[in-house]
Amino acid sequence: MELFAQRPALTFILLLVCSNVFMTFAWYAHLKELAARPWYIAAVVSWGIALFEYLLQVPANRAGYTVFSLGQLKVMQEVITLAIFVPFAVFYMKEPLKLDYLWAGLCLVGAVYFMFRSN
Repeated sequence: MELFAQRPALTFILLLVCSNVFMTFAWYAHLKELAARPWYIAAVVSWGIALFEYLLQVPANRAGYTVFSLGQLKVMQEVITLAIFVPFAVFYMKEPLKLDYLWAGLCLVGAVYFMFRSN
């Protein structure tokens, strides 16, 4: 744990990656796994998964906010979300890999540039 205290940027990224795995499953896995169940069952299961997301996301953002601005935190969140979502969509949900994921990623590269450039 001392390593995390000494490296808040690394802590932020690692916790946020793990948080995003839980978030992606909470938001979308029910479409495949619970499609035949009532929506409220899917909601309760998703909330249970999302609890773990929040248990990682809150300390991630607290660590990240010590070294990044709020805008930088948000843009990094979106980059990590896309990096987790694309493999999830392709390998877990069996969606086709689309060139649109690349274009979305390039748009995020632009967002990263604008949030991290020096003013």
